[in-house]
Amino acid sequence: MNAQNQTVNNQKDCRVKSDFKIPPELEAQVDEYISRYPQKRSASLMVLHLLQRHFKYISPEALEWAAKKLDLQPINLFELVTFYPMFHRKPVGKFHFRVCRTLSCAIAGSYELRKFLCEQLGLDPNLSGVQTTKDGVFTVEFVECLASCDKAPVVMLNDKLYEKTTPDDLRTLIKKCKTEDER
Repeated sequence: MNAQNQTVNNQKDCRVKSDFKIPPELEAQVDEYISRYPQKRSASLMVLHLLQRHFKYISPEALEWAAKKLDLQPINLFELVTFYPMFHRKPVGKFHFRVCRTLSCAIAGSYELRKFLCEQLGLDPNLSGVQTTKDGVFTVEFVECLASCDKAPVVMLNDKLYEKTTPDDLRTLIKKCKTEDER
């Protein structure tokens, strides 16, 4: 086999070198999503969501695998992963708190809520960026608008939105999460 044919075969092979593995069921689901679109690249966001749902974040290996699957360069997907805040390049905790920091929420006290949340979970309230507890159970992240400005301040815990959130609400949520995690 000549070098050109070998390159073509390697591009068609979507297995990433290393110990990174995609379960057959997940690959079948990815293939099914791709088949819904006239161009493979149009399925990019859906494929990234599937990978993140399965692995809990988008690793460089998952990004490379998806790029090959979609006939794209990894940079094309990296641009999406770094643009959209719902994608994570590092693992997040089982309980992921997102605190809105945009104007309405900031005026209503979201900065104080984030500080309170960090203090309650043993995280550094002065450190910017996403923080995860040492045990990997909780993640706190400041995010842009959660689209409920009239009910500020807004916090999202995993996929559930909490409006007009108070420190007492957060205390209750943390307690529930800890109880659920102990089960």
